Amino acid sequence: MSLTETPSGPAGARGRVTELHEIRARAVAGPSEKATEAQHAKGKLTARERIELLLDPDSFREVEQLRRHRATGFGLEAKKPYTDGVITGWGTVEGRTVFVYAHDFRVFGGALGEAHATKIHKIMDMAIAAGAPLVSLNDGAGARIQEGVSALAGYGGIFQRNTKASGVIPQISVMLGPCAGGAAYSPALTDFVFMVRDTSQMFITGPDVVKAVTGEEITQNGLGGADVHAEASGVCHFAYDDEETCIAEVRYLLSLLPQNNRENPPTVMTGDPADRRCEVLLDLVPADGSRPYDMARVIEELVDDGDYLEVHERWARNIICALGRMDGQVVGIVANQPQVLAGVLDIGASEKAARFVQMCDAFNIPIVTFLDVPGFLPGVDQEHGGIIRHGAKLLYAYCNATVPRISIVLRKAYGGAYIVMDSQSIGADLTYAWPTNEIAVMGAEGAANVIFRRRIAEAEDPEVVRARLIKEYKAELMHPYYAAERGLVDDVIDPAETREVLIKSLAMLRTKHADLPSRKHGNPPQ
Repeated sequence: MSLTETPSGPAGARGRVTELHEIRARAVAGPSEKATEAQHAKGKLTARERIELLLDPDSFREVEQLRRHRATGFGLEAKKPYTDGVITGWGTVEGRTVFVYAHDFRVFGGALGEAHATKIHKIMDMAIAAGAPLVSLNDGAGARIQEGVSALAGYGGIFQRNTKASGVIPQISVMLGPCAGGAAYSPALTDFVFMVRDTSQMFITGPDVVKAVTGEEITQNGLGGADVHAEASGVCHFAYDDEETCIAEVRYLLSLLPQNNRENPPTVMTGDPADRRCEVLLDLVPADGSRPYDMARVIEELVDDGDYLEVHERWARNIICALGRMDGQVVGIVANQPQVLAGVLDIGASEKAARFVQMCDAFNIPIVTFLDVPGFLPGVDQEHGGIIRHGAKLLYAYCNATVPRISIVLRKAYGGAYIVMDSQSIGADLTYAWPTNEIAVMGAEGAANVIFRRRIAEAEDPEVVRARLIKEYKAELMHPYYAAERGLVDDVIDPAETREVLIKSLAMLRTKHADLPSRKHGNPPQ
């Protein structure tokens, strides 16, 4: 009996299954080998190759693989490829569930139409309902012009879900191709943005529009490439040279994040002793507050096995934001960087740290803050640029955070910058200081010039008198134990014991519970 004679019988069922496998094979293969070769010729992987790199082997389960658009006009009715240009589904990363959608540039240039958007909406809803991270692999040409306003409405649905998921599940955007116009807003709404040099760009208006409106000529990479957004705009958190490295780092980041806001980040076993002394810190950080050093080396010495992931490494480099582990537990680290602008706070640093603090608080990651800050950066540009409201963002983020918070003053901690950097007065659970700390309203030189201005001016030798008064001011108000004597520092510790002190303190705070006032939401400074 042939397969076609009894379509409803066993033989017919086998025939249908064969047909199903053939259809699935066509959907997986994509539009053509030529399209795949063109993608590879640009130095880009296909959407399915990217998913294979992201997820554990054989863990991907695709959703709506056979979806096709229903649009007509402009030749669309004659071209209805399976997947409609986006691959959606879920799999695992190191055994934990992760949802993913990936634009397939080989199909309509990855452009978003109604069916394409509906698939993304569904997988986003599934991620929120399941309480698992969502990773988007972006490589699309924006809205599908042939579908008109339906495509725009599709973007609106994505933005609404990005916002709904914010602070609920981790959202990671990986930019692997062009992203222009309104499409750029979805990555901006997510927690982390990864980019690949030369192949990915993000901008609201492209080079042609910029030239037409302003007369400025610029390339796509010069306008919105990975380096621009990693160094100048701060839109991009991580930038890499190739897709393989980029996606491997996405996997690493996921290993440091919880599944959702109701869980804690995963703990890993470490062979790095919790009570390891860090003698190198005694020589690494100069006692002279005017001498620079690399705060990154301090962090490297304190975290497990010297391993951590810096966020926004190349933007606002006067402050460091990083994720690492101490005794196997994930911590968020915020630290002034004395090597850059002496570690001052400015507009960029305030914004960078504020967003990082909010992310840590949303996902139950304790925050450790290392202070060595001479103040806020003075200048007309900073004042006119809104340093007041931008600095207030960081203040608001710390004050609003309910996760365990520990701050350590290494050296300078002056003025408002000291308060903003998670001082005890704004709610730090524990505050420690090294014997090299100087906590004061301002530096001794500036303070003496203000307080003793008349005495210095009237002296026969003003410089000698100034030096003597500076020394007196330091001895009276800036000695290492002044804040501890007044209860503003919980303890002055041996720098070599910092790791052990932090780990024991974090262990005690692990069961911390704090409630915020009942409210719809706050109104943070903008």
